[in-house]
Amino acid sequence: MKLLNFAIIKLTLCLIIGILIGYLFPISLKTAFSISGLLTLLLVAVFFVLKQSISRSYWFGAFTFLCVISFGLLNTSLHDDKQFSNHYTNVLTFQDSTNATITFRVHEILKPSNYHNKYVIDVLKIDSKNLIGKTLLNVDKDSTQQLLKVDAIFIARTEFEELFSPLNPDQFNYRAYLKKQHIYHQLYITNSELLTISNNKHTLFGYAAKLREHIQSKLKQYDFGTDEYAIISALLLGQRQDISKEIYDSYSQAGAIHILAVSGLHVGIVLLLLNYLLKPLEFLKGGKYLKLSIIVILLWCFAIIAGLSASVTRAVTMFTIIAFAMHLKRPTNIYNTLAISIFILLLFKPNFLFDVGFQLSYMAVLAIVLIQPMLYKLYKPRYKLDAFFWNIFTVTLAAQFGVIPLSLYYFHQFPGLFFLSNLVIIPFLGTILGLGIIVIVLASFSILPKFLADAYAFIIATMNDFVRWISFQEAFLIQNISFSIIQFLLSYLLIATILSTLIHKSFKSVRLLFFVIIIGQIYFIYAFRINLYQEFTIFHKSRYSILGFKNNDALEVHHNLNDSVFNLDKTITNYKVGSHLKIMSYDTIQNLYLINNKTLLVIDSIGIYKSLSFKPQLILLRNSPKINLDRLIDSLQPEQIISDGSNYKSYQNRWQATCEAKKIPFHKTSEKGAYIYVY
Repeated sequence: MKLLNFAIIKLTLCLIIGILIGYLFPISLKTAFSISGLLTLLLVAVFFVLKQSISRSYWFGAFTFLCVISFGLLNTSLHDDKQFSNHYTNVLTFQDSTNATITFRVHEILKPSNYHNKYVIDVLKIDSKNLIGKTLLNVDKDSTQQLLKVDAIFIARTEFEELFSPLNPDQFNYRAYLKKQHIYHQLYITNSELLTISNNKHTLFGYAAKLREHIQSKLKQYDFGTDEYAIISALLLGQRQDISKEIYDSYSQAGAIHILAVSGLHVGIVLLLLNYLLKPLEFLKGGKYLKLSIIVILLWCFAIIAGLSASVTRAVTMFTIIAFAMHLKRPTNIYNTLAISIFILLLFKPNFLFDVGFQLSYMAVLAIVLIQPMLYKLYKPRYKLDAFFWNIFTVTLAAQFGVIPLSLYYFHQFPGLFFLSNLVIIPFLGTILGLGIIVIVLASFSILPKFLADAYAFIIATMNDFVRWISFQEAFLIQNISFSIIQFLLSYLLIATILSTLIHKSFKSVRLLFFVIIIGQIYFIYAFRINLYQEFTIFHKSRYSILGFKNNDALEVHHNLNDSVFNLDKTITNYKVGSHLKIMSYDTIQNLYLINNKTLLVIDSIGIYKSLSFKPQLILLRNSPKINLDRLIDSLQPEQIISDGSNYKSYQNRWQATCEAKKIPFHKTSEKGAYIYVY
């Protein structure tokens, strides 16, 4: 069994390595097939050549691991539609794609933005060519129009547009995020420009969406508040599109955001409920097999209804394996189960590896398995009630040890009261889920009693109020924590060595722990040293101007943002966190700056620049000054002209043309992003 477990974990790690290689160093599908085929042939040859050799196991194992790595590489290429000749990017020349006639099928409904409803669509045809590929669709919001349905097929005449790259440093890279999902372009269109071809369901996702829509339409007939309805949809249907930013932020700041994503916690409770309810089937002939079949089918039905997200798919896969183990009356090795579920999931969807929810789920489960037993032994509860809450507390604490580095790296915050929110919510989550399943089933058949609907709404509202209260305790919420990828890796290495020291209690483990600590100290010294530089940045902000002066770990910001905009804007916050800055100061925008050995002249809407006794090397145009740029260039002879987001687009286009004619570098932040000068 130990050898089996070791092999499964090793094979899973090899598959992950192969996927990472395929992502970081993409190769053609033909090359990936060739590498995998060659290594497979070598594996077979090694098996037969060394069949009678003592060293067979070593060489066979080595080539097996190499083969699995190559399979991971091949799997990454196979799941990238761009590798196929009929992908639209390999056929279209985007200069010729203006106003192309595009036939597409709606694949997924995304959370809307302020101005657009968003969808992931499958391209079916462009003009007369049958093509494939996924892209992002933005449809102008129209209160009179309903959302597009999953599996519905439309025709529209539009053009492919590039996905936006981040315009400011340390900003979330939505383009890179979509690229990991093999989405490379986007479309913009209005409802009136869409021609419906078919509303029939063609895929499993379409039928699941239809069922969800039926359930949601029935739920809307009852007096659920907006927030209560959104939480019910998230908890039971895996749909978080309707959750308001206020509620989402409250759960995030309270350390209970995992409650809103259908995951292992939810699926585990569903499995226990099904196992209890279907127990009478065991008394029938062949009843155990029938019970197992029904449980597995219902679990996957739940996954499909919840949209087959990374978290729910992972959870259902793992608990399906557990269900089989329970049926066979064999003890389940959690490491075995985790490795098998990861392996299966990544075989079918290798891009799950880059899903934050996927990473958080597995690290939380792994931490619970490794750390929780040690924490539980620290205190011996005398009564069942305190044992119950002590168990929940240690599980929550252990899970946080597993996800803290990930949370700091992705979200840059730490909820100090996570243990309190989870200690209160998790004990009642079984009741919330169980009662919720009854609610949606009865509502689907229009037989839900009003008192039950009201009671369930009250429970959800109470949970929301409690989470909101926790989130208001800002003193316990640590935000804007700088955390790099190196710190992230070192944190997990430190946690692993501490666990190894506690488990094995050997000199070797202690020596390794001290080695990791020393490496961490060296990195912190190095990180401090490389941060000792000066940088001037003109950020991009639509309708406003923001200038940043970085001096080692201090940042001085000059801006014209009003208080309401400043409090909501994340431009400076993201830069501060990403650049590991500690000291902040603010000032208004001046007309003249000396940056190292260069002079920056700022020309605003007044447009005054004449009678200067010097010639500035850099000129910043802001607030759309009415100037003759041709004359300005002849007069001042600058090295470069910069235009920030506060200027009219028409003005910027005219300035750009003038600079091109004068052969003067022109930096437009709306296209090139922030202007950065390091000195």
